Amino acid sequence: MTEYTQIFKGTAFSSTSPKEVQTLKDYLFFINADGTIEKVVAPEHIDYQTLLDTYQDNENFHQLADGQYFLPGFIDLHVHAPQWAQSGTALDIPLYDWLNKYTFPIESKFSDLDFAKEVYEDLVSTLLANGTTTSLYFATVHKEASLLLAEICAKKGQRGLVGKVVMDDPEQNPDFYRDADTQTALADTEEFILAVKELAKSTKQGVYPVVTPRFIPSCTDGALKGLGELAAKYDTHVQSHCSESDWEHGYVQDRFKKNDAFALHDFGLLGDKSVMAHSNFLNDADAELFAETGTAVGHCPISNAYFANSVIPIAHLHSKGVDIGLGSDVSGGFSPSLFDNARQAVMSSRMLEDGVNTALAAEKRGVPNSRITINEAFYLATAGGGESLSLPIGRLEENYTWDAQIIDTKIASAKLPIFDKNEDLNDIFQKIMYLVRPENISEVWVQGNKVHERTK
Repeated sequence: MTEYTQIFKGTAFSSTSPKEVQTLKDYLFFINADGTIEKVVAPEHIDYQTLLDTYQDNENFHQLADGQYFLPGFIDLHVHAPQWAQSGTALDIPLYDWLNKYTFPIESKFSDLDFAKEVYEDLVSTLLANGTTTSLYFATVHKEASLLLAEICAKKGQRGLVGKVVMDDPEQNPDFYRDADTQTALADTEEFILAVKELAKSTKQGVYPVVTPRFIPSCTDGALKGLGELAAKYDTHVQSHCSESDWEHGYVQDRFKKNDAFALHDFGLLGDKSVMAHSNFLNDADAELFAETGTAVGHCPISNAYFANSVIPIAHLHSKGVDIGLGSDVSGGFSPSLFDNARQAVMSSRMLEDGVNTALAAEKRGVPNSRITINEAFYLATAGGGESLSLPIGRLEENYTWDAQIIDTKIASAKLPIFDKNEDLNDIFQKIMYLVRPENISEVWVQGNKVHERTK
């Protein structure tokens, strides 16, 4: 008899495509020692009852209670880990001022490892409690504190992809917060990559080093070129900001006479392990380059409402074949919850389609065919994120990792309005996506291990 470390029984929701969510009613999920879903069995399968009889009395058999459901763990493609310390503040000023007056000063404090430990431990725990099982993190310029973040992810059981940020241009960065020089930035990045790869050898769910030029304005050409070479040498993930706002997009055009996408590509920073945050101002040529290279967009809808001067055309980019996932952009986005960001993704897309300027006629006010559904937003938070990172995560199906959140719709403090015991499961899924709060998330599992349980 095959040995499974965990067996789960319950109703789950998982994306089969950007627009379609599959309802897996009363399925059995068998998890192997690696934390991978080895077998998924539907109630109508010939072996279902035999398997149920065989395993249901085992200690490692978990059956959901009435009103509980499985969702895949969420995948956050853009988190500024140090900015957790300033979340919810200074969101009403321009991006350039926000960075220089608030963000760079707080990030500079992470040279203090005690402060870094306090903030990072709280952040990782908070994200897990919000159902985020994988996070793609910008840390700071500090090599030691960035490694500490990877170690905290490893310890707490979150799958962390962590980047030591590079900001080496003395003309574009403050004296108190930048890399000492280009060579130091590249040497620290290489040492960081090697240290995280060593840590990964003993981390079941995986930790990954990420080559991280903050964005083109903060880096010299030498740093961008060197980072592209390091990404190729060590086959790492890559992240940066791309065509985020009028100011940043315009800066790159002035400096390189081309858009961010092509400038980043020139330095070897696009590829199937690359995620570019925001990307609001991509044109069709940029989008085609992303699709051709396998580069993904980290869509940050709450943050974009504050700092991007625009609404990104997600539906159009999907039609161009671009991989897209969802990001919170803590703290440009105030909420650490991808539930909140999924909701905002839908709302922003509707505003783009309908338009916002009532002085214009209805037919001239918006951008046709721009809306996305809650199914598509769920896909961005799960399967789309997995595809963006080229990892087997984000779906509850065979050969994917058991990264799951158990949603309790009946908890007294956050009961969902479900009054018909035979309510359509698709309607229940929509209520979950629109109404769940952190207290509804009763358990979170990563790579077959329980990493969070709601305290009563």
